[in-house]
Amino acid sequence: QVQLVESGGGLVQAGGSLRLSCAASGRTGSDYTMGWFRQAPGKEREFVAAISQSGGNTYYAESIKGRFTISRDNAKNTVNLQMISLKPEDTAFYYCVADVLWARIRSLPVYWGQGTQVTVSS
Repeated sequence: QVQLVESGGGLVQAGGSLRLSCAASGRTGSDYTMGWFRQAPGKEREFVAAISQSGGNTYYAESIKGRFTISRDNAKNTVNLQMISLKPEDTAFYYCVADVLWARIRSLPVYWGQGTQVTVSS
């Protein structure tokens, strides 16, 4: 198993930037594909971004492509989400996720963190 703890959320004005981090513990983080989901008030959870075990492959939701960048540091067992040009519609609770399968990380990953709130004011 792996435990995931997010940090870095907060309040930012539209057009601003935030960097989310996720620390993985337990089983070696590099065994897992990692990613991020988000859930806005009154909406379903949606996939945001994913990165393969080696970091060589990434995948992004169309809504954030070009504004968000996912990266990982396997030596530190961390995965980050750099967010720029934030919009009010990016306001959501952001969850770090992990799964051993790349095919599953975008749909129903097994492991979830507790989440961190991102609020973008207009």
